[in-house]
Amino acid sequence: MIRTVTPEDTDPLIHLAEEVGLFSPHELEDLRQMLVESLTSAGDQRPLWITDDDTGLVGVAYCEPERMTEGTWNLLLIAVHPSHQKQGRGEKLIHYVEQTLTARAARILLVETSGTPDFEYVREFYRKQGFGEEARIRDFYAEGRDKVIFRKVLATKI
Repeated sequence: MIRTVTPEDTDPLIHLAEEVGLFSPHELEDLRQMLVESLTSAGDQRPLWITDDDTGLVGVAYCEPERMTEGTWNLLLIAVHPSHQKQGRGEKLIHYVEQTLTARAARILLVETSGTPDFEYVREFYRKQGFGEEARIRDFYAEGRDKVIFRKVLATKI
């Protein structure tokens, strides 16, 4: 079941992020702080945290509005526990994010990732979800580690 994250989910979600293996201890602490801060905000422009908890917390997605824009959001995190990957859970999380943001009158969803070969599977995932590569900033994260930005126009509400 995909649902909105609650404060009680904080520790399990940080553990999930740790299990995925893409975050340093410092980044995990930053993630915890972002989660705590965003769970206390209100309104349609509040960040969106969702989780997949069919069999315990096995997936998470986080996005927030881009400041000084009209309807542009950034997907800053999407992760599925390694034992639950390749089951369509990431796709369901993305779809839920898109539906929720469309209801909030969002127009564009951006996501950034690494341009290194070991992140090719991540970039391919975004392509399969209908995102197109919009930009590449060479050596952004470190020398030889590009930042790749993907963009998707969201459906308008009818």
